[in-house]
Amino acid sequence: HGRKESSARLTSVIRIAGKDVNGSLSVERAIDSVKGIGRDMARAISHVMESKLDMDPKVEIGSLDEEGITKLEALIKDPQKYGIPKFMLNRNKDFETGKDLHAVGNELIFANRQDISRDVTLRTWRGARHQYGQKVRGQHTRSTGRTGATMGVTKKSAMKPGAPAAKS
Repeated sequence: HGRKESSARLTSVIRIAGKDVNGSLSVERAIDSVKGIGRDMARAISHVMESKLDMDPKVEIGSLDEEGITKLEALIKDPQKYGIPKFMLNRNKDFETGKDLHAVGNELIFANRQDISRDVTLRTWRGARHQYGQKVRGQHTRSTGRTGATMGVTKKSAMKPGAPAAKS
């Protein structure tokens, strides 16, 4: 309902930054589904598309031509070149290159895995916590967490017969 039929061809699935996205979504909503691009980054990319690339970010991503998709992928790959501030990038001062980068998709997964592997190898505190499967960021572990045995509540009728009932 309320959707205009476009005379231009509409591709149902578009591959952006190594991810298949629904072609009927707007550009901003579609790139939000790529790993490494959140809502804020998607909004910033759509502003740059509008101001510097003269493209409409509200158009369905499936209606973009090859040139538009190439421009969009270049913008996603190097957002700082197009004026997106460095605090929005997800790999500030990368360990290996020293540059401010923005990793997306498999590149981001690989970079995070490498960071954890380096911490484990260097035997840092974070690396040891990762190695033992413990929480890394200082959270309490005594009674919270997603792993370990769960403690349930036992009803009085389920207790052993002959055992004294707990007094409250």
